[in-house]
Amino acid sequence: MMADKIRVLLNEEEVNKRISEIAAQISRDYEGKKVHLICILKGGVFFTCELAKRITVPVSLDFMSVSSYGSGTVSSGVVKIIKDLDEPLENEEVLIVEDIIDSGRTLAYLIEVLKQRNPKSIRLCTLLDKPERRVKKQVTVDYTCFTIPDEFVVGYGLDYDQKYRNLPYIGVIEQ
Repeated sequence: MMADKIRVLLNEEEVNKRISEIAAQISRDYEGKKVHLICILKGGVFFTCELAKRITVPVSLDFMSVSSYGSGTVSSGVVKIIKDLDEPLENEEVLIVEDIIDSGRTLAYLIEVLKQRNPKSIRLCTLLDKPERRVKKQVTVDYTCFTIPDEFVVGYGLDYDQKYRNLPYIGVIEQ
């Protein structure tokens, strides 16, 4: 098996520093409230855990797994919920936590589904944002750690064929 060459895009220190800054911002914005984090599996789990540890207001946590179907790497926008939430969202201050947002198709669908469950608010937090890939312009990201170019990234929860999720940094697979 040929090993992939991975170029470091964002090192571990940069990522940790930025997560701390975003967590501080979230803590200020939700002052006096409890924030209900919804981690989007599988990729979001590393980021969600690191973020939650640094948020100073009360946090509750739930998980959701969704997949969008299409041919290969192209998302069709047809979304299937694989694992739904365990807890109701009625009157919750919801913060959806994603590893990466590109087309926005899956999130646009997910936000509509979650709105029907009557949360008090829904905001969106992502580790990485690729705005040039955005198809669904109505997807507004409230908290972005890093805006990145349209490259295939791995690490910190992001995988390539289930590999490299556990890298402590964000890397780009070089061809």
